[in-house]
Amino acid sequence: MRIIAASTGTSGDLLARYLGQRLSERWSQPVVIENRSGLGGVIAGEVAARAAPDGYTVHLGQHGSFSAAPSLYKKMPYDPLRDFAPITHYAYVPLIIIAHPSLQPANMKALVDYVKARPGAVNYSTGGAGGAAHLNFEMMNHAFGLKFVHVPYKGIGAAMTAVMSGEVQLSGVPVPVALPQVKAGKVKAYAITSKNRFAGAQDIPTVAEAGFAGFDAVTWFAMFAPARTPSDVIRVLNRDMVSIIGSPTVRAWLISQGADPAPGTPEELAAFLKGDIEKWGKVIRAAGIKAE
Repeated sequence: MRIIAASTGTSGDLLARYLGQRLSERWSQPVVIENRSGLGGVIAGEVAARAAPDGYTVHLGQHGSFSAAPSLYKKMPYDPLRDFAPITHYAYVPLIIIAHPSLQPANMKALVDYVKARPGAVNYSTGGAGGAAHLNFEMMNHAFGLKFVHVPYKGIGAAMTAVMSGEVQLSGVPVPVALPQVKAGKVKAYAITSKNRFAGAQDIPTVAEAGFAGFDAVTWFAMFAPARTPSDVIRVLNRDMVSIIGSPTVRAWLISQGADPAPGTPEELAAFLKGDIEKWGKVIRAAGIKAE
């Protein structure tokens, strides 16, 4: 079997390799991770969509290439809803809204009030246009009537450094990257972007807890097979993957990596994906975002 994932060294690649190893142990057969980099995971998705629907190829889909890409790109080489058979959610990776320690507001609600009073005066860094952090802040602009100013950098590392140095005021950074710097006092954390607090950072409140009910903006990873993969094969894949992802050992490992495990049924994943595409499509169209 092969698992098709995006670029080597990314969070998705790490998750794919970990799951592949556990599946290989369960099945007593090799599971190969095939990395296809480019276009934020879209190239990997195209390869997976065109694979034979025989159960021997699965794909680690993600928020960027499944939920956001249909609205970011004029042309897509696959349809996330039509060309894939959902297997199970794998994990969510929330962002932490961080700031340089000198930024005045003491909490998330105060930050929103601060930005409302200063439209166009508060900026944030991201690893590039159309990424998770960019969409997160545009969702806040749209939902709360704000006007944050986007400052894109080449990669999340550069975006993080910009906040730490005071070059920009804010950013939205994945938990595993942000948390060590929060604990070291180099940045301060305003909120986490998931609907629930993250198990590995229970002291950081959610955006929703600051009075913005329903706010939920996370990067997610899920397992898909090519469309027309037999339903009995999907059931077996779901059974084994859910068993692995939900085990205490794997759950603990995922949390240590800044990921919140979320195994479930194919039907739950299908319904979630449809709603997520619609949600992010509205944000992207309202903000006029185009992929670089």
